Amino acid sequence: MTTCDRPFRRATLADAAELAELVEFASEGLALCLWTQLAGRGGDPWEVGRSRVSGEAGGISYRNALIAELSGKTIGAVIGYPLGDKAAPIGPALPALLVPLHELMNMAPDTWYVHALAAYPEHRGGGLGTALLAQAGKLAADAAKPGLSLIVSDTNAGARRLYERNGFREVARRRMVKERWQHPGSEWVLMTKQAADHAS
Repeated sequence: MTTCDRPFRRATLADAAELAELVEFASEGLALCLWTQLAGRGGDPWEVGRSRVSGEAGGISYRNALIAELSGKTIGAVIGYPLGDKAAPIGPALPALLVPLHELMNMAPDTWYVHALAAYPEHRGGGLGTALLAQAGKLAADAAKPGLSLIVSDTNAGARRLYERNGFREVARRRMVKERWQHPGSEWVLMTKQAADHAS
């Protein structure tokens, strides 16, 4: 994972602004909706996002991110981490928009969860997504996880095709909770890939 032989590296705190942008791309607007609610009236939702990415813990922490670079510039990233072998309790403080996502995550125990995978628009369609998924597969193997999991919206046909080409298969769905989030979809789709499918 060094820039000398591969265009991938571990993220640092200095990547927070770009990671927040990539998380927003990956979430199809859900992240910014949540950050706007957390920022409150007159607050800066992007500052909330950068703060969350800069945290040492939490799903979208920079510590869980791998950056893809081209000529020293960030072009994409994957954020992922291992899920436990048991379902995690869903507490009442969890925003309603996130409940169906956590329900689906609980259906993929003991996998390496791809929380976010995104590239800047000008770098899409050239194989970067496949390369990032391959890196996620290596991280899953390093963590001795038997498979990978991810969640995608039912209307994101491009992402679905990418994941299916790379061995992911749909295993479950949950209806979206939207509240103030404007999105054309109706369901979240859990997709998984077994270790035998990504062994190198």
